Amino acid sequence: MSNRLENKVCAITGAGRGIGEAGAKLFAAEGAWVFVLELDEVSGQACVESIRNAGGKAEFIKTDVSSEESVKAAFAEIKAKAGRLDVMYNNASVYLNGKDGIITEIDPAIWHKVLAINLDSIFYCTREALNMMIAQQSGSIINTASSAGVVGIPRCDAYTAAKGATVALTRSMASEYGQYGIRVNCIAPAAIATAMVKESNPDDDTFDPNYFIKVRTPLRRWGKPEEVAELALFLASDASSYLNGTIIAADGGITINGDLAKAK
Repeated sequence: MSNRLENKVCAITGAGRGIGEAGAKLFAAEGAWVFVLELDEVSGQACVESIRNAGGKAEFIKTDVSSEESVKAAFAEIKAKAGRLDVMYNNASVYLNGKDGIITEIDPAIWHKVLAINLDSIFYCTREALNMMIAQQSGSIINTASSAGVVGIPRCDAYTAAKGATVALTRSMASEYGQYGIRVNCIAPAAIATAMVKESNPDDDTFDPNYFIKVRTPLRRWGKPEEVAELALFLASDASSYLNGTIIAADGGITINGDLAKAK
């Protein structure tokens, strides 16, 4: 490894599995001190143990990213232990299959839950991160959107609303905080082979994985969490020092490929 994040302190939400876990392990391998902010204690601790066993430096902080109080406590601990924060990776996301849906059918409670985890979390975590980054006059914030935030995706309106807002918020924050040496960029993944994707996509007429990959994905394959982690590493490192306000689709070309709904 080239130690691209040597001596940098990084916080990653939802790092107990999937893309976040891959990012945490890669960041640590590149020299970062990684704070794993994860609600699930078992997966969060397992990620940290794996990093430490590989010779990396990591800490687990049990965090409910949808709770302002929980987030404040987590960042107070980061500040007490590390004294600074160089990278804020807002990765935590949820898609509630069978509950999220179209506007005329979705339960308001589900709407609020999805936005709380996918969007409010960015507000809470980034606000705390910025308190340290502004004082440092430096930092990199990486938000996680989705193809759903860039193109129309059927039957997941709460998720789509949150991810679209993430894209817009990335641009507004990049405009505001660039003057402090803080860069804000966004990754919009799609068709990444994670546990969340397996859990969230129903095996019925609304989602056919073979159709989705073979017809709608130009690369004709699923992406890997490690491929997204490499992109996050680039945005976290000084190699991307002049990127600010960018929305990068990590989707095999899905967002250039048209309507994702099946014709009736």
